[in-house]
Amino acid sequence: MERSVQILIIGAGPAGMMAAIKAAECGAKVAVLEKNHLAGRKLAITGKGRCNITNTKPWAEFSTHIHPRSNFIRTAFYNFSNEATIEYFNSIGLETVVTQGDRVFPASMKAFDVVDALVARMDAVGVKLISDADLLAVSNEGDKFKCTYNDLSSPHAIKTEVVVADALIIATGGLSYPATGSTGRGYDIAASLGHTVTRCHPSLAALLPRNYEGSLYDIELKNVGLSLFVEQDMVQYEMGDMTFTEDGIEGSLGFRVSRKAINALENGSAVELVVDLKPAVSLQELRERVKREVSSFKWEVPLINEARLKKILRRFMPAELIDPFLKMSKGLTVNTLPERLKEWRFPIARHAGYRRAVVTAGGVSLDEVISKTMQSRLVKGLFFAGEILDLDGDTGGYNLQIAFSTGALAGQSAAKYVSTL
Repeated sequence: MERSVQILIIGAGPAGMMAAIKAAECGAKVAVLEKNHLAGRKLAITGKGRCNITNTKPWAEFSTHIHPRSNFIRTAFYNFSNEATIEYFNSIGLETVVTQGDRVFPASMKAFDVVDALVARMDAVGVKLISDADLLAVSNEGDKFKCTYNDLSSPHAIKTEVVVADALIIATGGLSYPATGSTGRGYDIAASLGHTVTRCHPSLAALLPRNYEGSLYDIELKNVGLSLFVEQDMVQYEMGDMTFTEDGIEGSLGFRVSRKAINALENGSAVELVVDLKPAVSLQELRERVKREVSSFKWEVPLINEARLKKILRRFMPAELIDPFLKMSKGLTVNTLPERLKEWRFPIARHAGYRRAVVTAGGVSLDEVISKTMQSRLVKGLFFAGEILDLDGDTGGYNLQIAFSTGALAGQSAAKYVSTL
């Protein structure tokens, strides 16, 4: 069976759904192909199930969190900014709240409410959602795009279907969280249509230290410093919160350094993270404080054994951190404690990969996409939106805003394109 639409969107993630909504609001006839049974599967688990929709920082600061070329989405951002995103979600019935770090969440703190709001809006503006659609091939025939897919909606028989469209928007996402259906299929489609796909690697993923101590799992550190060293050169320093998980070092602080760390690991470079547990005080100040603590116990330094050292450590760190800190600090004495507190070293063995990576770095080359419209420079009527592009952001709502901004612009531009045919 063959059906025709003006605009076909591949992928019902945040970028694809926003593109579909904006194109339909412009009057276009729109259909969305989605591999999963339900739309927004990955969106539903973002932000630990709470969905950090965007970040309220102004463009000058917001742009510093976008990689590798923030200026590429400047037009898209101003066309559908973080403020516009918040207003839009509020207008379609999703109340939002701003939390620490200028992060914006649904007031319910439930990611499924974000998905439901977008799906309901697609339905309201007449978007046809075709789920359980396993894409087989895409071809550009004349001025049309022909998409062939297997309809997996029936448990009894697989049917092969065809959709022909005047314009095509690829919004398939990347390779992160493959359990949600992210297979990188969009990169294959883009390449088959003549586009260059830059080298991809995980970003915002856990970094696993060598000889990782299991007793660290689930411990969160507040207000610490974290330095990233590549081949013994410090390339990044951040302050904030970090979390130890089964996969390694995560949390907002770990994720902030992960992009450069993963890229270095992929290139075969030696990577080390150094944690400063007391970033607010200098090494000399810390030495003086350790001396005062020792004096308060009235202990002679040579007589400080492990049990007494643990009592001193209680003055400097959470109780649950003491045992793993000691296990990973071989030869620790009260004399070397200040240096160890300021420089807790974690040589990194590897990263966690795409399994739990928040986003994919790399993708369709930005040189081949018109930033003012999100249209391909190579193929007329072809548009891109979201993670499929060689764009990624830091943790904190930046990646979803990339998806919403590029999706909105791609949808509006595609609608304008088909209106002239």
